Parts: sequence; C-alpha cells; structure tokens
Amino acid sequence: MNPDDAALRPASELATLLASGALSSVDLTRVYIERAKKYSRLNAFITLAEEPALAEAEKADDEALAGRTRGPLHGLPIAVKDQLDVEGLRTTAGSRLVDYVAAADSTAVARLRQAGAVILGKLNMSEFALGGNITHPFGVPHNPWDEARQAGQSSSGSGIAVSASLCAAALGGDTAGSIRGPAAWCGIVGLRPTWGRVSRRGTWPLAWFFDTIGPMTKTVGDCAMVFEAIAGGDASESNDTTRAVTPFTPRDDLSGLRIGLVRESIDDGASTDEVAAGVIRALGVLGEAGASVVDVSLPLFPHGGMICGGISDAEAAYVHRQRLRERPADFDFASRRRLMYGSLITGAEYVKLSRLRMLMRRDIMALLHDVDVLVTPTQAEVAPKLQTATGLTSKDAVLRQFFGSRAHRGTFSLAGVPALSVPVGFSESGLPLSMQVVGEPFEENTLFQIGHVYQSRTEWHEVRPKLD
Repeated sequence: MNPDDAALRPASELATLLASGALSSVDLTRVYIERAKKYSRLNAFITLAEEPALAEAEKADDEALAGRTRGPLHGLPIAVKDQLDVEGLRTTAGSRLVDYVAAADSTAVARLRQAGAVILGKLNMSEFALGGNITHPFGVPHNPWDEARQAGQSSSGSGIAVSASLCAAALGGDTAGSIRGPAAWCGIVGLRPTWGRVSRRGTWPLAWFFDTIGPMTKTVGDCAMVFEAIAGGDASESNDTTRAVTPFTPRDDLSGLRIGLVRESIDDGASTDEVAAGVIRALGVLGEAGASVVDVSLPLFPHGGMICGGISDAEAAYVHRQRLRERPADFDFASRRRLMYGSLITGAEYVKLSRLRMLMRRDIMALLHDVDVLVTPTQAEVAPKLQTATGLTSKDAVLRQFFGSRAHRGTFSLAGVPALSVPVGFSESGLPLSMQVVGEPFEENTLFQIGHVYQSRTEWHEVRPKLD
C-alpha cells in the first residue's frame, strides 16, 4: 500500500498491513516524520525522534522478515505525551522548569516497545498537565479542524498528532479529563482507563488520586489494541491492580445493554444545544443496535468540576511546592495562579472535598448498578477560539473556566471509573462533536463494544481534517 495513503488509515489496519508485509515500518515511519515536519505549524511535537525512530523501524522490519514479531503493535509508529519518560529522549513536561534526558522508559512506553511499537517522539502538552496555559514554551497547540481554535487540555499534542495523522496512535494522560477533552475537540477516540489499570511509573504526576495514562486513536478498535498492550499490573505502583486484561472481541449489536443518559449533563444549559443534539442522535444509533436507553439523574454532576479541580489542584501544589517557592516566575501565569490557589486549600477544605468525592463515587456506582453504562457529552461545547488573554475578569468567569464545563469529565475521574470519548459528528461550523461512555471499574471492553458498534454504523471516524 502507498505509505502516504496508509498514514491516514486507522492503526489496526496499519498493523495488519505491516504484519502481511504489504507495508514496511521504515516507509510508514518516514511518512509520519515528513508529515510532522510539513504540519509543524500545529505544534503537536516537542521532540521528533527522527533518527532513533527510523532505526527502530528498520529493526522491526528485519525482525518481521526473520519471522519474529514482538506483538500486535510491531513496527507501528506511536508518539507519547511529554509527560512520560522515553529512554534517550528529553522530557520537559511542557514546562520551562524541566529538561532532562530520560535514563529509562516509563512502564507504559516499555510496554509499547514490548508490543513492537516504534516510538516516534514526544508530544506537546499543557505545563505539568495542569491545562489552560496562557503561554506555551513549545508553541501554541492548534486544532487541525480549525487552526484558530483550541485542541484541548492537557494532552493537546496527542489529540493533534492522531487527528492530523502525524502518528498511528498516541498516549496521553488524564487527571480531570486531559485525554477525553482533546479527543473530543480533535475528533478522535480517547480512553481514560480504570484508575490503576495502566502503570504511571516514569510519568510526571499531577494528582495521585486521579492520574491515568491511556490511548488516543482514530478508532475504537485501535484504542482497544493499544490499551491491551499497555494495561496490566506493575508492582512498583502503589495503586497497582493484578486484574488480568481480557482481549476485546467485538459483537455486531448491543442487545441486552442498558444505557443511562445523565440528564444533568445536557439540561439547563450544561451543554450547548448543538453538542446535546449530537449525543441524542448517537444514542438513537445505539438504540437501533439493540441497546435500551433511559434517562438517569446524577444530582451532584454540576459540582464535579469543582470537586475534582479542588482536590487535583491541592495535590499539584504539593507536587510543585519547591519549584513554586524557588522559581515562581518560570511557571506559566495560569499554572502559577492555579498552584498558588491549590496551596491555599486548607486541611478542612480538602477533607470536605474528599467526602464530596466519595459521595459522587457512591452515586455513580449506584447508577451503574441499574444500567451498564452512562453517557454524557465529552465536552460541553465545541472547541473554542484560542485564548489571547486570561479571560478571567470576574468570579463567574473563574467558575465557568475551572469548574463549570469540567464537570463532564472531572465527575468520572472522581469515581476512578473508565470513560471513553467517541466522535459523533460535526457542528454546523465543521467542528467535532463527541459523546462520553462511562462504565464500571475494569469494564473497558463494554465501552469498546458500544463504541465499536457505533462506529460500525456511522462514518464520522473516517473523516480527516483538511490541512493543505
């Protein structure tokens, strides 16, 4: 297959072409490198590992010719958020305060390599994964669907790179929604796994109770393939789980599955009319596939962004306490503001937030006892224009930016449950719309099944942004 055409295809298709010998890893890797350079204006990459990636690709091709493959990702070029260490490559965590060459791979990257992946480079991100930068040390991330708009926070480079076909797949990090948000605005699939399902060793922390690592891909099938490669126990992690990873085997329909639409996520202006309508249409497709769809209520939902944001900012302030004391001016203004706010949260306030977190988890788990999955929009609105100023001129502006729309994703971070973002069409202005599917802990395959059936009956995931 022509490598230039192949680069636009889903990772699962590329894996099949590589395994059959119809495509070489070197040719595919070279095309992605050329595309990353050609569309460098999107600022997806911080470090493009051109020579190491081509050397890895050549090794993968030699192994394949000798009849040896390391796993399902053999020869597949994958890029990772610069929050994760990659041996021999610089790590910046998207900040001026960090710059070192990693001595070892993070566990997630090591597992990509074990599955045969070629590591293409390190991707742009919000500073320390906080989200909402005013300035970006490595360039402002641009949305491939409209370069005047945001790509999402904080795994912005990962969302861009997959959407613009600058790599076959990517890894991102999700604390309060940083995989799901960019996936939604960039029109791709993104999975926040069950908390503890994927090791965080070798990853820059933000909030211990919420941090997760997960795949960002073109299709749900791709997402399942990458997830299976990186998931599993790691004794070095204190939140480690030994639960076995079950391979995803798709079915053709959703007979017997019960889906609950969280009304608080779309009612009373919680999402724009256009976003809500997109999710309703998607639920219609799932209903036609055999699922039963009912309305459910999660009264604490509107407060999810506040609860998750308060806890994560307090934990982030602890992580960065020394840098905040010694080099405050080197932080982005928005990062410094959030960390200073987080450092002022009292013990009593943290305890109250923690209790609210447990109440939210209780309510979510109760709903998931009655239905198999919950559905909300992933983002409350389509991708907004790039920020030109802080925009925080009032208390209401602060509440909207940091606590309002973040409820759609932060709510489910509080519960530690898996959540999948799936594209469901486009707005009148041509911007991606997305739905979020949430399940019980360790039920990633149920989410994949719903997303797979939806994509088998629609073609939104086949549409690519026009970059030239």
